[in-house]
Amino acid sequence: MVRFRAARRSRLVAIAGAAALTLALAACNSGGGSTAGEYGFPQVKQDDKATITVWVDADRTKAADAFTKANPGTPIKVVTYDGSANGSNSFRTKVQLFDRAQSGWPDVVFSSQNNDAAWASQKSNGKQAFAAVLNDGLVAKDTLDQFTSGSLNPCTVDGKVYCLRNDLAQAVLWYNKTLLDQFGYQVPKTWEEYQALGEKVGREHPGYIVGTVGDAWTPEVFFWASKCRANGITGPKAVTVDTGSAECKRAATMLDTLITNGTTPNVSVFTPEFVKKYSGKVLLMPGPAWYAGAIFNNPESLNVPKGQLGVAPPPAWGSDKAVTGNVGGGTWFVSSHSKNLKAAESFVRFVTTADDYQVAVAPGYPAYAPAAEKWVKKQETSGYYATDLTAVVEAGTSIWDGWGSGIFSQEAVWAKTITPAIAGGKSLVSLLPEWEQAIKNQAQVNGYTVK
Repeated sequence: MVRFRAARRSRLVAIAGAAALTLALAACNSGGGSTAGEYGFPQVKQDDKATITVWVDADRTKAADAFTKANPGTPIKVVTYDGSANGSNSFRTKVQLFDRAQSGWPDVVFSSQNNDAAWASQKSNGKQAFAAVLNDGLVAKDTLDQFTSGSLNPCTVDGKVYCLRNDLAQAVLWYNKTLLDQFGYQVPKTWEEYQALGEKVGREHPGYIVGTVGDAWTPEVFFWASKCRANGITGPKAVTVDTGSAECKRAATMLDTLITNGTTPNVSVFTPEFVKKYSGKVLLMPGPAWYAGAIFNNPESLNVPKGQLGVAPPPAWGSDKAVTGNVGGGTWFVSSHSKNLKAAESFVRFVTTADDYQVAVAPGYPAYAPAAEKWVKKQETSGYYATDLTAVVEAGTSIWDGWGSGIFSQEAVWAKTITPAIAGGKSLVSLLPEWEQAIKNQAQVNGYTVK
C-alpha cells in the first residue's frame, strides 16, 4: 500500500462499513492564541503560486507524476521517503522536528499507516496540529461523501476528517488456481481447512508455500482475522490487550505448525530472497487487496502469468462468520501550515479520486467509490485473473472492528519483538506473553491506559 503498496470500493459504497474503528480521540484544531481560519484551523498567509512540497514513498511517485502531467501549471516539489513503512514512525518523527523549529513542514504527506491521524490531529507543545481539517470546507462535501462508507474512519477524529484514504486494504485469500487444479486441492473455506491443506502441501509438495510471516503486518492478516484482541482501542487513551485469549492462541498454533513444516516461511514478500525462492511456488497467500498489483501482477516480483491468480473470501474459524483484517491502505495528509492550501488540496483530491491515477495506475483497490467501480471493471476485463473480484469487493464488509488505530504502531512492535524471535526458532505460542508485554509497554509510552 502498499505501502508499501501499495501496498493496498452503490454496492461499493457499502463494502467497508467496518473498515476500521473510528478514532475516539479528542482533537483541538487551533493553535495557542490563534483564531481559526476559513477551514477551521489557523492559516498562514496564502500564496496560490507557492510551490508545494509533497512527500511520497517510492510507489507513490507515480501518483505525483500523474498529477504533474494533468496539472502542469502547479508548482510542485516531490520528496521520497519510506512512507513510515513497517511502523518506522518516520513521518511523526520528522514532523516533531519541524514543530520544534516551527518551520520546514511539507505541504502534503503520504503515509502507509492508518494510525497517523491519531497524533497528526493533536496539538504539539501547545502549537497547532500538523494535519489540516478537510471536512470544514477545504475538501468539498460531495467529494468526501463519495469515499466508500467507513473508509475515512481511520482519518476521522472527533468528527473531523484529517486525511484521505488512498486505497482499501482488506485481506483476502489469494491463490494460484492453476496449481490448485494441478495438485487436486480445493480452496479452503475455513482456517482449519487452510492449516490442513498447508500440512498436506508440506508432505506432498515441499517447497511450495501457503503464506508468509516475514512482514510486519503479519498480525493484521492472521491475528486480526482470528479476533485476537491485541489492539482493542477503546477510548482516546485506552487500549485492551489480551494475547492470551483462545482467539490469539488458535492463530499462533496454526502458524507454528505451518512455519515448522516450511509452508509459511519467515520471509518478507518484498525481498529478493522471496522472489528468487518462491516464484512459481506460491499456492496460497492470505493478504491484502493490494497484493494483486504489488507482488502477483508485478514483473519485479512474483510475476504470476495471466489466467492463474484467483481470489477467495477470507477463511472463517470453524462455524463462525469470517472476519478479516485491514493492512494499511495508505493515507494522504494536507499540512495545516501550508502556504498554498489550494494546490495541496488539489493534489490530495487528484491522487485519491482521479481516474488518471486511481484507475489507470494504482495497484490497489481505490477508497474512492466511483474510482473503485472502474478499477474493478478494468481488472476483470483485463483477463488477468482466473476468477472475478467479488471476494475483494465483499471482504470490506468483513473487517473486524475490534482492532483499532491508536498512536503506536502494531507493526513496529511486531517487527522488533516477534520477527527476530521467530527467526531464532521460538514458537509463536510461547511468544504471546512477550508480544503482549511489548504492546503494553509501547502503549504506555504513548500515554495509554492498558487493560
